[in-house]
Amino acid sequence: MATINTFEELDIWQLSREICQDVWNAFENSSLGKDFELKNQMNRSSGSIMDNIAEGFERNGRREFINFLSYSKGSWGELRSQLYRAFDRKHITKEEFEFLKEKTITESKKIGSFMAYLVKSDNKVSKFDK
Repeated sequence: MATINTFEELDIWQLSREICQDVWNAFENSSLGKDFELKNQMNRSSGSIMDNIAEGFERNGRREFINFLSYSKGSWGELRSQLYRAFDRKHITKEEFEFLKEKTITESKKIGSFMAYLVKSDNKVSKFDK
């Protein structure tokens, strides 16, 4: 198995970055960008997801990493709730909402699976096998 040396190599971080950009594109291409409070909340929660994955990885401890993954997983729920508000306020279409909602659910499940792997892992070193 290959060793992961940087958080950028993690699929969960890469997808988090992609969804963060998808959310930003929604700001740029809809009235959501003018709802400053909701835009700010969504920008913070989507950014927090990828940032917590990175911070947890860089702390070099399995338990801390799991803890920060838990924060990221919670932020996925926060972002998904905010997507409902954006949809209810008619800032995004049903198609945009469903697309982003499904991506957030998929990513949340991937983080949960990775957390379960780390909990069961005997690997006590600073980096983790794929």
